Amino acid sequence: MSSSPIHGARYVLTGLRWLPKRGLRSFVVIPLLINILLFGIGIWWSAGQLDRLDQTVVSWLPSWLVWLHWLLWPLFILTVLVVVFYTFSVVANVIAAPFNGLLAEQVERMANPAGVPPFRARVSWKELALSPLAELNKLLYFIGWAIPLLVLSFIPVINVAAPVLWVLFGAWMLALEYSDYPLGNRGLSFRDQRRLLRKRWPLTLSFGGMTLLLTLIPVLNFLVIPAAVIGATLMWVQEAPE
Repeated sequence: MSSSPIHGARYVLTGLRWLPKRGLRSFVVIPLLINILLFGIGIWWSAGQLDRLDQTVVSWLPSWLVWLHWLLWPLFILTVLVVVFYTFSVVANVIAAPFNGLLAEQVERMANPAGVPPFRARVSWKELALSPLAELNKLLYFIGWAIPLLVLSFIPVINVAAPVLWVLFGAWMLALEYSDYPLGNRGLSFRDQRRLLRKRWPLTLSFGGMTLLLTLIPVLNFLVIPAAVIGATLMWVQEAPE
């Protein structure tokens, strides 16, 4: 077991290096393509609606102000970039949830010298079908803690510590999010998972902190989900084999 407070961050980076491995690519590429397809359809539909709005605005504006309609497209592009940046990971987590359990299982097979996960057989199809509901359960847990933090952010003096608390909370939630797949495969309940992560909080927070940092990097943030699932699986296989 590692005692280094930054060891958890290394698992996330190892997860990035594992992405091209044979046997893992399909679990990485398929949910990513589904997510890109959904966002592509949404952007295509929004562009069509904007084109109609653009024509309407041109017909309304006086001739000397017609040039203003060109401002709509830069604003649209900026809006798309912001929306994709802030919502891609949220939507991707829900879409990838059925694949992430399988990804964690496959990583554990590859990481275990015996080649077989020591705790459970294959993830059942029922569990895969219910995995989006598990994501909603985690979302409710997040909201339950985010609301008090939000209130503290508006209290004078105390709100000075709010940015630090938000970063720590974000790191905790991301570690909990991605550890759920390997630990859930082992039969640990959401409550038991939280108990385990609290016992190893330096490892947990360094893992979540690195994951949080990578989600802020454009383009790279698209690969964070599978990399974090792989990293979390390797982390708990090595740090908590019991």
